[in-house]
Amino acid sequence: MTNNTNKQSAPVAKNNVLEAEVIDLTHEGLGIAKVEGYPLFIEGALINETVEFKVIKIGKSFGVGKLIKITKQSPDRVEVKDKAYAQTGTMPLQHLTYEAQLTFKKNQVENVLTKIGKLPDVEVNDVIGMDKPFGYRNKAQIPVRKIKENLETGVFRKNSHDLIPMEDFKIQDPEIDKAVVVVRDIMRKYNVKPYNEKDNTGNLRHILVRRGYHTGEMMIVLVTRTPKLFPHSKIVPDILEALPEVVSIVQNVNPKKTNVILGQEVIVLHGEDKYQDKLLGHTFEISHRSFFQVNTLQAEVLYSKVLEFAELTGEETVIDAYSGIGTITLALAEKAKHVYGIELIEPAVIDARRNAELNDISNVTYQVGAAEDVMLEWSKEDRKADLLVVDPPRKGLDGQFIDAVLTMQPKKMVYVSCNPSTLARDLALLVEGGYTVEKVQPVDMFPQTSHVESVVKLSL
Repeated sequence: MTNNTNKQSAPVAKNNVLEAEVIDLTHEGLGIAKVEGYPLFIEGALINETVEFKVIKIGKSFGVGKLIKITKQSPDRVEVKDKAYAQTGTMPLQHLTYEAQLTFKKNQVENVLTKIGKLPDVEVNDVIGMDKPFGYRNKAQIPVRKIKENLETGVFRKNSHDLIPMEDFKIQDPEIDKAVVVVRDIMRKYNVKPYNEKDNTGNLRHILVRRGYHTGEMMIVLVTRTPKLFPHSKIVPDILEALPEVVSIVQNVNPKKTNVILGQEVIVLHGEDKYQDKLLGHTFEISHRSFFQVNTLQAEVLYSKVLEFAELTGEETVIDAYSGIGTITLALAEKAKHVYGIELIEPAVIDARRNAELNDISNVTYQVGAAEDVMLEWSKEDRKADLLVVDPPRKGLDGQFIDAVLTMQPKKMVYVSCNPSTLARDLALLVEGGYTVEKVQPVDMFPQTSHVESVVKLSL
């Protein structure tokens, strides 16, 4: 019985067609309209627009509406050229001018610092955007399926696994887009069977392309269901002839019926499982599994801010938690006495050590382990650090990690975050423990999407 009362408490019913003004955006960029105080989320609607919409879902605390038409348009609206881009959800903010996107992202950071972090007085700098907010992604993972008897590449329709064929992805490096089409055509030429998800049959599941922004070096990864890729003796030379930038071709085998893209088995078809790119003048070797920031230009902006906030003199002992393949570590090492990196994934640490060697940097030491465990151990050993740099995953810092920080008490801390709400939660705990938030600098790493990265400077 209770369900019905919930349904009835909403002042709207399913399939109602209504008109309302959009008063705000959710953190994912959906328009929010209210009917008698009840919020409805409408994809594609912008603040200050009056829209007609159909109610398609009713929940306890909010409903969902489908946009029918805009009766009063926002001056910040951009005309979307192709409906396919809206259907895939790869660019959820493409209908918003870039200036307005940056304002939206700044507001997002301010809101969570006030609401979750209880830090209303902390000033947030304007978001650092890009001159050209398209064509920035240095990595693509493109699904392969059969449509009308053809092997096709494209993007899945939102919340489904129906492939929409696409050749120009707008936010990817245009050279990567071209490479995907070249590889697709070679696969067609040799009748390689596209993967069928329903039956777990066929062979080619994904085409991955990674390209060095500064080096132009390209890596092609063919994800297949079985180890046999016939005729690879013809496929490989064809790819190399068509794409002279390719230094590495890797086959990754994933036999499982799963949403996870990569499997465990790796067969190197050409070169080695690596290509090179640069970040702030350092050279990095990147394998097909390595995490490397997908927007190289903005990663350099982000890391330059980390260095600026760190204010290193050459005398400091620094801890870089979540150090990955050493991208931030090496930048810090140039200016510090010694940097200790902590990283959970062992292959990343092997890469990081090699990258330090590659750049003739010897004042770094890496420790394999979970950041919260290593920090706890080090704080018990009474180790000291002048500066702690953290760049955690979306879930933010573990409670145990924060406890270890408060025991160790580094004088300065720089927090790099890809998720404003977990950042705000963690900052509240650090402030409670005696730290002061000095600067908050958001950086737009993913234009046309709702994601925002931030660099925060804290001092004890």
